[in-house]
Amino acid sequence: MPDEPLMSSGRPTRILAVANQKGGVGKTTTAINLATALAAVEKRVLLVDLDPQGNASTGLGIGRHEREKDVYKLLIGDFTLAEVVHPTAIPRLFVAPSGVDLAGAEIELIDQERREYRLKDALGTATAEYDYVLIDCPPALGLLTINALVAAQAVLVPLQCEFFALEGMSHLVRTIERVKRAFNPDLEIQGIVLTMFDRRNNLSEMVAADVRGHFGAKVYETMIPRNVRISEAPSHGKPVLLYDVRCAGSQAYLHLASEVLRRESRVSA
Repeated sequence: MPDEPLMSSGRPTRILAVANQKGGVGKTTTAINLATALAAVEKRVLLVDLDPQGNASTGLGIGRHEREKDVYKLLIGDFTLAEVVHPTAIPRLFVAPSGVDLAGAEIELIDQERREYRLKDALGTATAEYDYVLIDCPPALGLLTINALVAAQAVLVPLQCEFFALEGMSHLVRTIERVKRAFNPDLEIQGIVLTMFDRRNNLSEMVAADVRGHFGAKVYETMIPRNVRISEAPSHGKPVLLYDVRCAGSQAYLHLASEVLRRESRVSA
């Protein structure tokens, strides 16, 4: 197994997959805004858009016409990571964008050697210039998500405060366990973040209590509220932290970044 890429400080680059097979849970929103918050505290961050919908790329202002060199072409070996990466409007935050061809990648890669390792191999040691690499996974447990889980050291799970939240989470946990056994024994759940939390809704409180009862300290204290500014920001090609830093959603993502960094400091200690 190749050595982990190291920052110049000697600390290993941390690769986190942001994953949930259910759509509409705030996964991409969390990936974009957590990446932005980490960059705001002077971490160098790469966001890998592994979702064929390409919403993370759009949400960071990367237009469709700018994605000729994309993650699909990274996976098939046409370009290196350095050739695919774009800077963003946020200092220290970079994105490897998704393109339309990524939708067919699962079928094309099915017969390839080391098909589960394509992303890990493509990232290689080229991630060494970043403190964090966040991978925005597609809303499915297919080959692209498996590639993210094989490449990552840990998984961050956005979980919507809704009735079927725990049922969907159980499928993801089983997938993570299978990937650990077969490909990546060090993979762990870094944390679970409750999203779209509404204090006016008793169901939100019940789901939050239920999730904390099942997963205990794995669940972040920070909860991401339902917030209109979070919903508006992507249409402007901006993270909510740039769109309205004082809104409740932005403040929640800043608190989440602090929690993530605290947990990460315990990992590297």
